[in-house]
Amino acid sequence: MNQLTEIMISRLEKKGVELDIIPGFIRDLVNTISIDHQTNLQELNKKLHLLGWDDFELDEYTLELIIASFETGSLSKRGTI
Repeated sequence: MNQLTEIMISRLEKKGVELDIIPGFIRDLVNTISIDHQTNLQELNKKLHLLGWDDFELDEYTLELIIASFETGSLSKRGTI
């Protein structure tokens, strides 16, 4: 696992997302973004809340970490999504 992915996972855990549900969260996030690339952070959080992620508020920095990890392919190599 690369350092970027480690930081992203650590950040999600500090925000209250348990390690075993991080892959599901990332799948939901990536699917939500793929449907509407123009969604702003506030709308993205609303959509995630509708999917059941009520206890978590995504911030810009964490979103960028997730996107960067996804784009580098380190998440799929690790089997996270």
